[in-house]
Amino acid sequence: MALRPVNVNIKALDEAAVGRFWAAALGWGISSEGPGVANVEPGGGYVWPDPAAVVVDVVRVPEPKSAAKNRVHLDLATTSASHQAELVARLEALGATPVDLGQGEVPWVVLADPEGNEFCVLEPREVYRDTGPVAAIVVDCADPRAMARFWDEATDWTLHEVTDEFASLRSAAGVGPYLEFLRSADAKTAPDRVHVDLLPYSGDDQQAEVARLHALGATDLDLGQGDAAWKCLEDPDGHEFCVLAPRP
Repeated sequence: MALRPVNVNIKALDEAAVGRFWAAALGWGISSEGPGVANVEPGGGYVWPDPAAVVVDVVRVPEPKSAAKNRVHLDLATTSASHQAELVARLEALGATPVDLGQGEVPWVVLADPEGNEFCVLEPREVYRDTGPVAAIVVDCADPRAMARFWDEATDWTLHEVTDEFASLRSAAGVGPYLEFLRSADAKTAPDRVHVDLLPYSGDDQQAEVARLHALGATDLDLGQGDAAWKCLEDPDGHEFCVLAPRP
């Protein structure tokens, strides 16, 4: 049994506008699986799910983003200093705004999408040369080593690095973005605005996967989802995530 990260879920007051922003930002297409959902994913014959890209689902909610920094954000990859500058300028023209999180003088640029969800445009880094537009899904946490243990067991992704300050995983196929955990002293103060969706493989049992996650330290989460096909959970550090129903 195994699970694979397949979506980054972003909550939004206006899912269509935020979806359009992220589609333009990543150079991907946009569609909808139903009312209140904007699906942002690569074109060119991409068929979900594929580890070459963890797609973005923007889902309508009635609550605006809180003033607190999101505990999960995207890092965008660039290939040169000029590419980074051009991308930042293009994103600002699309509605992104600069954000000061106290980062000081750093080589990356911190921005927020039109509803305030923070993300970073990285300077060129060799490790991200083949990830596609999304270099990493970055998770703030109290203990990167503990998160590495949980997510390494929870998913079929490969552990690449673990220290007291940082941990990273990536698809075993060696494609697509990294999933990274950064040590942070910031505690959870509001429901997560951004989270990861996990998908079982065809033929695997969703409930058995949820039970396996419980044994690893995950807990059930009631977001008012009722009898939805997906299961909402929290990891041991309180990050929300969903286990989707397996595809036939």
